[in-house]
Amino acid sequence: MQIEIVSGSPRKESLSFRVALHLQQQLSSISSHSVNIMDVRDWHFPLLQEVISSPEAAPEHLQPIAKRMFGAQAFILVTPEYNGTYTAALKNLFDYFPKQSHKAFGVVTASPGAMGGMRASQQLLLLVSGIFGVACPNMLIVPGVEKKFAPDGELIDLGYAKAVETFTREWLWLAERLQG
Repeated sequence: MQIEIVSGSPRKESLSFRVALHLQQQLSSISSHSVNIMDVRDWHFPLLQEVISSPEAAPEHLQPIAKRMFGAQAFILVTPEYNGTYTAALKNLFDYFPKQSHKAFGVVTASPGAMGGMRASQQLLLLVSGIFGVACPNMLIVPGVEKKFAPDGELIDLGYAKAVETFTREWLWLAERLQG
């Protein structure tokens, strides 16, 4: 199965990217699936111009990401919370590639604050259903992200390991069943 972890923060020093790195490392160690990180900082999309319905329909410079979006069988969305929701960069990506029918989606939010992006997680659930994905009921909400994950993705708050393990186990179960 091809898994794409979408790191939705456009910030140069993204704290939520740490969580994406950790999830990639963890999923790679417990499964034989292909686990990639799709970082919105690597792709420069103008505001939505046209919906892309296949890799061949994508402009040449977007064909590599179109192949990954259409080839992915499951996604994990990792985002900080901006003004009570997920990032515009993440939304714009899925506006370009909106129909992700029957694919598993994991919802992960991270924030330096005490709520960990809880409001953004609720907004992501609406996005997932709008693009015909299947959201895992278990979400990973990461408050105080800079105290839990090092810049290289290492988990530094070992008390948080159980939450990460539960999320990855439940999300992986759903993703594998949907690919069935």
